[in-house]
Amino acid sequence: MSEHYFSQQPHSKSSPKNWDFTLRNKVYTFTSDVGVFSKKEVDYGSRLLIEKFSEPIISGDILDLGCGYGPIGITLADNFRNRKVLMVDINERAVSLADLNASNNKIENIESIQSDGFSNIINRKFAVVVTNPPIRAGKSVIYQMFDDSQKVLLHGGELWVVIQKKQGAPSALKKLEALFKEVEIVAKDKGYYLLKAKKEVK
Repeated sequence: MSEHYFSQQPHSKSSPKNWDFTLRNKVYTFTSDVGVFSKKEVDYGSRLLIEKFSEPIISGDILDLGCGYGPIGITLADNFRNRKVLMVDINERAVSLADLNASNNKIENIESIQSDGFSNIINRKFAVVVTNPPIRAGKSVIYQMFDDSQKVLLHGGELWVVIQKKQGAPSALKKLEALFKEVEIVAKDKGYYLLKAKKEVK
């Protein structure tokens, strides 16, 4: 089986690269590597989510699900310092990089753990789940992420998903509409859909 960025333990030889990238009008320094998603720059889908994100009314933590080397979680933690951010990924190399990048950018209201989906997230609820999901893992994996996200959201919490139209955005929208009463398309840009689903207020 070929290696993917959603492999648990990448076996490709590590070759880390450092580079700067501007997000929400601030320059961040990232270290990325082979065996992780979008290793040379912050991918456009993640950038769209980062730039368009707005925090919900309710208080609570943010979960970056499938965080990669951490650009989404790190930027949101920096911009919303009153909230704690948890970054998770199945890929242990990605989690190590996310840790390193949080430290190098001096972000303290953040932590990262290795987890296959929600397997290592125990007894925690979130105001927000953000994800640029691993499309190549397959629709069943992605939809399970949506199902599990709905369960860990606080009432009034939000799930933000960025996904390309050609990679299944319309069907992802229908899946979210089956799970949530309130779903909107926040943005469409360069073939990407940014979707926001809100869990009903109890």
